[in-house]
Amino acid sequence: MTQKLVTGLHHAGLKVSNLDEAFARWSHLLGLHGERISSSQAVLRCSHEEFALALRETHDTPFYDYACYELASGITLGDARRLLRESGQSVEETEVPVRGKALKLADPDGNCVLLIERVEPADRRPSEVQYSDRMPGWHPRKLGHCNFLTANIKRQVEWYTGVLGFAVTDWIGEEGVWLHVNSDHHVLAFVDKGFAHIHHLAFELVDWGEQRVALDHLAQNKRNIVWGPGRHGMARNLFSYFRMPEEELFVEFFCDLEQLKEDHKVRNYPDDPHSSNTWGILPPRTYFRFDKQAIEAELAQSYAYGQPVPTVA
Repeated sequence: MTQKLVTGLHHAGLKVSNLDEAFARWSHLLGLHGERISSSQAVLRCSHEEFALALRETHDTPFYDYACYELASGITLGDARRLLRESGQSVEETEVPVRGKALKLADPDGNCVLLIERVEPADRRPSEVQYSDRMPGWHPRKLGHCNFLTANIKRQVEWYTGVLGFAVTDWIGEEGVWLHVNSDHHVLAFVDKGFAHIHHLAFELVDWGEQRVALDHLAQNKRNIVWGPGRHGMARNLFSYFRMPEEELFVEFFCDLEQLKEDHKVRNYPDDPHSSNTWGILPPRTYFRFDKQAIEAELAQSYAYGQPVPTVA
């Protein structure tokens, strides 16, 4: 059995074209708070965690940058470097904001993965018990997972389970897989759509009442929901998805995610609407697209009027 290297998702990195604009947008829409740490970098957090997002201004196309995971307790960067190289992985040393040293590697699809040592927070009490004069009244609890599209789902599963020690939670048919590293149902997922691309970053809310507040807030800021609200059959969570076209990804608000028992065994769900959404409807087909035509069709609500979404030229 592969040694479990990873214990949880620490943060995700994003490449942005304008740091001031991106910082203000993610802060306002999601109720995040944080600070700039250099002329080209900023961090954002949900509550009292170190941070959930790292923004980096770049001349590259704005996009997802990386996922950063904490190593399991007792595993040092040196330990991880040795184990990864023994398994044939190419590993570089790099740095992440605030925390410092990290290891950098790439999965078979080319998605960047960073690893940092686990550090216990100075105050281990729940966020609701701690004091803050900077945290917004409405905010997510945490960054919960990063999900991707892929063209080779079996290869991705083999890499994350065989190299980093992730465990498969559930499958939907043969084209969707969800993986965990702790009691949360998943911290990572892949859906085979014939190409590799970040799909969404997911932020946990407390309950349905807070999700209502979040969706009203998005509506008031002209960000329409692309899919939801609904309840995933697989994973159980309540969900709503909206698009961040600026970085070519979706954001999910979720709550009531299934918590796994220690003796959890992989389940195989049928590839049908009930597995995806017990409340009924499947997502619009634009949900798996990131091109201009798809975005314009969503804004015009084309599918609601029975109008076909143009294909990519």
